[in-house]
Amino acid sequence: MISQTPKQKPRFRLHPAAILNSQRLRRSLMDTYDQKSAYKYLIGIILLLLSISSLFYTNILVEELEQREEREVQLYAEGLRYVVNSPLDENFNVVYQVIQDAVNFYQIPAIYVDENNLTSPDRTMNIDFPVTISAQEKERMIQEKLAVMKLEHPPIPVELGKGRTGYIYYSNSFLLTQLRYYPFLQLSVMLLIGYLAYLAFSSARKAEQNRVWVGLAKETAHQLGTPLSSLMAWVEYFRSDPNIDPSIAEEIEKDVIRLEMITTRFSNIGSIPTLKAEPVAEILNNFVSYLEKRVSSKVKFTVYNQLADEQTALLNKNLFEWVIENICKNAVDAMGGIGEINVTLQAPPNNNEMWIDIADTGKGMTKANMNKIFNPGFSTKKRGWGLGLTLAKRIIENYHSGKLFVKNSEIGKGTTFRIILNASIVE
Repeated sequence: MISQTPKQKPRFRLHPAAILNSQRLRRSLMDTYDQKSAYKYLIGIILLLLSISSLFYTNILVEELEQREEREVQLYAEGLRYVVNSPLDENFNVVYQVIQDAVNFYQIPAIYVDENNLTSPDRTMNIDFPVTISAQEKERMIQEKLAVMKLEHPPIPVELGKGRTGYIYYSNSFLLTQLRYYPFLQLSVMLLIGYLAYLAFSSARKAEQNRVWVGLAKETAHQLGTPLSSLMAWVEYFRSDPNIDPSIAEEIEKDVIRLEMITTRFSNIGSIPTLKAEPVAEILNNFVSYLEKRVSSKVKFTVYNQLADEQTALLNKNLFEWVIENICKNAVDAMGGIGEINVTLQAPPNNNEMWIDIADTGKGMTKANMNKIFNPGFSTKKRGWGLGLTLAKRIIENYHSGKLFVKNSEIGKGTTFRIILNASIVE
């Protein structure tokens, strides 16, 4: 005769091969993430090196062109000095015209200021004036450009003889200005390309993850189908045997129904779940009552409900219970089967949201682990696939348009997870 005391709870142990396989899968998932992260860093480093090389090389070209333009202006100043101090002849005028044409070729804006600090439009080069502008406005434009030129380059002196000295002020040519800013434009383009590549990479990664999740889930559901059918037959056999306590069959049937629901969850992954307004507090209370009978009796569950009686949220009940189960079982493991789990439901004022905080009194986690806790394959336990919290986050954020994150965690004191859902009111 089979008997079971009320406080006795069934214990299931994984076969060593199953534990080993789960560890291998977890390492494979983590290796995949590490490799993809390495690729992202590699692409970033390559773009950075290309940008630095471009900036360095362009800066060399800018310096060379700047020196060439300065030499052209110096030649222009030298020619102007000869014009002023030498007898005019046809040959020299030709030479001077060649020098002036060179300055014009490089489109170097220049202004000549005589020994009396005076200038005029006919003493400027490569400065365009509007056709309809007045003489006073031309003078104002010249003075404005002259003020800018004085800040850009030191003037080139022109010795006029008898102690007189004029000056030529100039600015960088349009070509040089373009070349100076070209690396920054190129860097912006590279950053844009890098950002687009990152988006494409992330999109491909998510698509790959979705295929992995869907395939894994559906295969799991398929594998569970056969033993579930056998278990249901055993339940009926236990009921038909008068020597077996009927309560045993009832408890086994509850677990079989639970397994069937889990199988349904897995088989539905990849499909868009149906959401409807559900009383969150009622679902949580019922599920916690079910769960606390199937974990360590040294774990105390407490639900603090601060929601209004009519307050609901758009949920898929089965998937939502799966999220709560994953978080609570992780909490039980973190506490070593001894401690407290407090579930708090609240609705912030003036906000169409619902907050569910699940706090444990476990060992807590470091900030580094907080950043990786939802990564597939990451787990601080020796067994398991490290997929529970990953799936929980995807269920809340992808299917319920909510949020799941670690609200806070302190080493030696425990961890609090927060779920944010979109609240709704039943009319």
